[in-house]
Amino acid sequence: MKEYIDRPYYIKKIKPFIGKTLIKVLTGQRRVGKSYLLMQIRDIILKAEPDTRIIFINKEKHEFSMITDSDSLFDYLKINVTGKEKVALFIDEIQDIDSFEIVLRDLATRKNFDVYCTGSNANLLSGELATYLGGRYIEIKVYGLSYSEFLTFHRLKESTTVFNDYLKFGGLPYLINLNNDSEVIFEYLTSIYNTILLKDVVARFSIRNVRFLEKLVLFLADNTGSIVSSKKISDYLKSQKLNISTQVVIDYLGYLESSFLIDKVKRTGIEGKRVFEIGEKYFFEDLGIRNAITGYNAKDINKILENVVCLHLKMGGYSVTVGMEGKKEIDFIAQKGSEKIYIQVAYMLTSQETIDREFGNLLGIQDNFPKYVLTMDEIKDMSTYKGIQRMHVKDFCLTIF
Repeated sequence: MKEYIDRPYYIKKIKPFIGKTLIKVLTGQRRVGKSYLLMQIRDIILKAEPDTRIIFINKEKHEFSMITDSDSLFDYLKINVTGKEKVALFIDEIQDIDSFEIVLRDLATRKNFDVYCTGSNANLLSGELATYLGGRYIEIKVYGLSYSEFLTFHRLKESTTVFNDYLKFGGLPYLINLNNDSEVIFEYLTSIYNTILLKDVVARFSIRNVRFLEKLVLFLADNTGSIVSSKKISDYLKSQKLNISTQVVIDYLGYLESSFLIDKVKRTGIEGKRVFEIGEKYFFEDLGIRNAITGYNAKDINKILENVVCLHLKMGGYSVTVGMEGKKEIDFIAQKGSEKIYIQVAYMLTSQETIDREFGNLLGIQDNFPKYVLTMDEIKDMSTYKGIQRMHVKDFCLTIF
């Protein structure tokens, strides 16, 4: 069996479903480690039940290029499965197989099949497909490395310097092979970005105006964490001599979301009862890719810190919104079940005005849920101000899960 760096957070999520007839679907951006998680699950199964027949189809390998649709997948399984033997089937990048849902639905009815698959498309199990599979699947979203995982993978001790590297290079697992060489790392990240853009957006959605798409991504990278609207983006693009309608902008934003390149965070009232239809924030699912697109600039630290906090909350299973009430803004309202937390993010609390703003907005919230102000100020111990917890961003990124 191959040696792996364990990712217990995801294995713990998947383990209860091993051996069950539910289809296990791992979704997420390219190169976040979905394939390696499949391999780890395969080895867990083989260790527990050595007689299990393992079939591993990786659609990125040429040897499986003949599996293009449901019929060819069925044919492959007929050849490789005999009788009622117990089978653990792994399909990597299943969205590259046309009508794959027909096969999944069939296999979910067979008690001898234990099925796992990955996909790099957020729409993989949406709409009609989810109805078609009718509750026969469980979806697990996979992200790049959390900060604690980053420390484990790179065999580093926690420090501000290491956290700054995490903010700069992001959390794609393969970075452990690139010796912390900035030029090489950003070349690699740029190649991943190009693959996502061309394979998961341009090719999948038959996009012709690639120049507009690239400008749109650059705009989002420059405006990470800012409230934007499709009209504002359309107006900006017009200033760049690109006359694009608001509807096309909305469509393209959806395509970028479906590829897991960006994440949309909606605005709600601070009490969470009202959802604003216009204006949202966009964050990148990998900070390294964001920095490769726009160029890493220390002046963007506030944008980068908001992005890493949002990403960490999502990794921890929280739903995240931006709180708005009049002119007051709460950077993040995060909820998971009955749990709720409020968060303000700032680089440094260098003036009384900044302190009044960051703490003041939280003090106006009349409930007892935890409230945090996260900064890069060096704080020896967690401190509180009128019941609001103040923490270093890196320390917060080592909590939650």
